[in-house]
Amino acid sequence: MDMSIKDAYIAAFRGNFTSTMRWHDLDAFWDVLKAQADDNWYIYAVGEAVPEAPSDKTQLLNFIEKIDELLRKEHDEDYCGIVYVDNKEAPAFIKIFDPNNLGVSCGFSENPPLPGWILSRIQPVELEAALRPPKNRQRWWQQLFN
Repeated sequence: MDMSIKDAYIAAFRGNFTSTMRWHDLDAFWDVLKAQADDNWYIYAVGEAVPEAPSDKTQLLNFIEKIDELLRKEHDEDYCGIVYVDNKEAPAFIKIFDPNNLGVSCGFSENPPLPGWILSRIQPVELEAALRPPKNRQRWWQQLFN
């Protein structure tokens, strides 16, 4: 059975990830990603329009530089812990959490925050819509007063 792009993306999103816990871990990971940079990465700012095409290598390298600056400036901790990678040696899916919207990104939460940005080799789907809970409560509420 063929998996749709949406199904493949959501499966990858829900897959196993490893955190870059320390800043030196993130530095080492950025080096790996830069060495593997090509024109096949989608850069998705969650909540913005889903990119229709992958970014080119220059855009990816620029994003890495700018997001690293932002994370270091706004996540004023001695640890990183907000960049999660599916495979540190051969990455295909990377979640970057916004330092200003962490909620419970580590540990357990019934409603964990979505990442701020995702880098992936799979074409993204609009995450908020794809992961939205069923509308049955909203329908129940609307029928209550009709």
